[in-house]
Amino acid sequence: MFEPIFENVRQKSPLVHNITNYVTVNDCANMLLACGGSPIMADDPEDAVEITAICGGLNINIGTLNQRTIPAMLAAGKRSNELGHPVVLDPVGAGASTLRTDTALRLLNEVKFAVIRGNISEIKTLALGSGTTKGVDADVADKVTEENLDGAVAFAKDFARRIGAVVAVTGAIDLVTDGERAFCIRNGRPEMASITGTGCQLSALTAAFVTANPDCPLEATAAAVCAMGLCGEIAHRRLTELDGNSSYRNYIIDAMYRLTPAELEKGAKYEVR
Repeated sequence: MFEPIFENVRQKSPLVHNITNYVTVNDCANMLLACGGSPIMADDPEDAVEITAICGGLNINIGTLNQRTIPAMLAAGKRSNELGHPVVLDPVGAGASTLRTDTALRLLNEVKFAVIRGNISEIKTLALGSGTTKGVDADVADKVTEENLDGAVAFAKDFARRIGAVVAVTGAIDLVTDGERAFCIRNGRPEMASITGTGCQLSALTAAFVTANPDCPLEATAAAVCAMGLCGEIAHRRLTELDGNSSYRNYIIDAMYRLTPAELEKGAKYEVR
């Protein structure tokens, strides 16, 4: 299922416009290059609309919001909608502050998203209008586990149906759903949480996969999530006793660069509910 999706990314080399946070912008660019895509970053309102028009997809990440980038996000999102380009939203830290929550909800109201990717706390904030997000990490009480998986799947499906987008809830167990089917994905390593930006990289990666596969956004998103987790596994096997989280970050990008579509197909760990 995922092999032809990844092949499309490699062959089409989708150009993705990223309005993302400055903590991880370089890592997002390198992850896009590693998967076979092409990144461009433009977050000034006078630049963003024109740039997004020459791209195939848009990735919006609210991790380091400011009063200059919010208008750029809205304008670029609306222009992408006019052009029929897929838009991905990463609501980093939604629920942690009024600005983040209000901006995420405004984006949902004014822009049509193909995919919304966040941790369970961020997604709950968008679904319920408030939340208890601690910084940019999932609230401990909100982690998806084997014990609460059925309830989490039902919640994610309901939100996806209401919002009309693919919803990706990432954590120890990743959920990707369009409201009808849900991929429960078990790729990845807990050590990935020690690296700033793995979620941001995944959102950029998702934008590339969906842009290259516009007719199957659910499967494309699931493929991106599996690929990121699989690269975390491959990179972890490469670690030595002298390596830390900085090396691990680089090894994950290296693993994506070297990953083949056939290896993704073989290594993806998921079930569909």
